[in-house]
Amino acid sequence: MFTNKQINEFKERLLEMKKETEKDLEEYRGGPANEDYSNENTQELSDVADHPANLGTEQFEREKDYTFYEKARERMMEIEDALQRIEEGKYGFSEKSGEPIPLERLEVEPTARFTVEESKEINER
Repeated sequence: MFTNKQINEFKERLLEMKKETEKDLEEYRGGPANEDYSNENTQELSDVADHPANLGTEQFEREKDYTFYEKARERMMEIEDALQRIEEGKYGFSEKSGEPIPLERLEVEPTARFTVEESKEINER
């Protein structure tokens, strides 16, 4: 279906996406929301570290970072799955029907596992 050159281009692109996602994972894993609460981190003038507004802000930041971390982790799994499909010679074919995934779709989303129609069908369930 695809030429070796096209497959290699997708592989290179996926590897670049993997590097970027690894950076994101490291950023969210080691971000400020994962550090111990301290007045130095929040530039608080008071010695009272448990002001309700500060605690709410800190909790919000932790949850936000966790959400970003989970999204990056999911993205990493998608990328690794796509790289595995390349190695197995299954890249570019729908996991549902076995039909070829159009080149245009893969150019937009190199980790695509289904055709657009199949994705819509799956998301409607």
